[in-house]
Amino acid sequence: MDHPRRPDETDVPSIPPTDDLTPPSDTIADAPPAPARERAPGEAPVPAPELGIEGPLSREAATAVLDRAAELMSTGDYRDAAIHFRRVVGFGDHAVTAAALLGLGQALYRLDEDEGAVATWESVLELPDTPSTYRAWREVAAARVRSGDLNGAIAAYRQADRRAPAADKPEIANRLGWLAKETGNSGASRRYFARSRGSGPAVPLPRLILGLTVAVSFLAFSADGSFLFDLLALDKVAVADGEYWRLWTVTLLHGGLPHLFFNMYALYLSGPIVEVMYGSRLFLLFYLVCAAAGSVASFVFGAGNLAVGASGAIFGLIGVLLSASRTHHPVLDRQSRSFVGQLGTLILINLAFGFAIPQIDNAAHIGGLVAGLWLGFLIVPGRVSTLRSLWQGGAGQARTMVLPTLGVAALLVVIAAGVVVGTEQRRAGSIGVPAGPAAGADPGPARMTSDQGMPAATS
Repeated sequence: MDHPRRPDETDVPSIPPTDDLTPPSDTIADAPPAPARERAPGEAPVPAPELGIEGPLSREAATAVLDRAAELMSTGDYRDAAIHFRRVVGFGDHAVTAAALLGLGQALYRLDEDEGAVATWESVLELPDTPSTYRAWREVAAARVRSGDLNGAIAAYRQADRRAPAADKPEIANRLGWLAKETGNSGASRRYFARSRGSGPAVPLPRLILGLTVAVSFLAFSADGSFLFDLLALDKVAVADGEYWRLWTVTLLHGGLPHLFFNMYALYLSGPIVEVMYGSRLFLLFYLVCAAAGSVASFVFGAGNLAVGASGAIFGLIGVLLSASRTHHPVLDRQSRSFVGQLGTLILINLAFGFAIPQIDNAAHIGGLVAGLWLGFLIVPGRVSTLRSLWQGGAGQARTMVLPTLGVAALLVVIAAGVVVGTEQRRAGSIGVPAGPAAGADPGPARMTSDQGMPAATS
């Protein structure tokens, strides 16, 4: 039978049934089975969920349902997320309906309902252009690649390219280049690849920092490299005397090969994800601010006079990922989602080691981590879609610009205040420690000899 339209419904394309949404066993293995419910003949496949909201949704209620759906997606409750997204489909604002359809398609895809997901994304394309249209074209293009329809994928990526923000155009051009190459159009392939190389750094910034750090550390390990420790290490007495560059140059030195390896491996894993989410400029800002926060925390609270290591900066990057993933729900690839999902456990393990081993200076860890958590909370990823940005639109983004600016300024004030406090402590001799053994941020082996005055451990 025909159901009467809700007053707030608009003309939206039909979407596939979504009642039989059963999560695959390898997705939500421990979830209890949903109770079976018989449908009356002619009944709509998915009834309005029991959300405590009856009848037409207000804009505030629709926003709340989309928020809840985004949270369910982030926790892996894809079936319930689909039901919540379906509740909003038909809302009077095309942008809200498109966001709900896009989210519904993502939920169906996670439930291995590929055909339903593609049909739902294509429904977005039948609506007037909204902030979700660009993402829907990308989802459709990726689905066509998976199904082997490369020419259809090229057409979809071209549509996405017309709507893409400037930051995404190089990535789309790169995908078009590979598709053109696969379909035998070498001329178009070269043009697309040239476009993809025209924006952004030739080498990802995390790789440049990694290479520079490895080069400086190995030079410092050499027989003639001891002067680098005197020049670049976090010498807290020197910082109190105004040598503030040491708050950052400390990240270029390490206490031994194991210490260097573990820090650089962590940077290798976390750095590219942060750069993909935020871009190279914000990545560099995060790295420098978190390095300073970790160094200042060690300056104020850490034992010892000397320290080396990039742990504060790297813990900061991990903090950014952990906080942003929980707060803003960025749309990441499967490998990145898997890595981010393990960060909480990795942080707890590292902090536990830090408290158990006296030579490890957890002050640098915690200082960088707290700064990263704060930055990830404040700043919405601008280089990837988030589940909320798909329906908030420009007004929501403009409204949030003031808070990140004030929050970053407050963090810089705290770091500057820490420098003042640490300087006063050093000058007063309240925590003066003879140069030599220094607390470390990671359990690297001793590199120094006492007559050289280098750090005995790392920070």
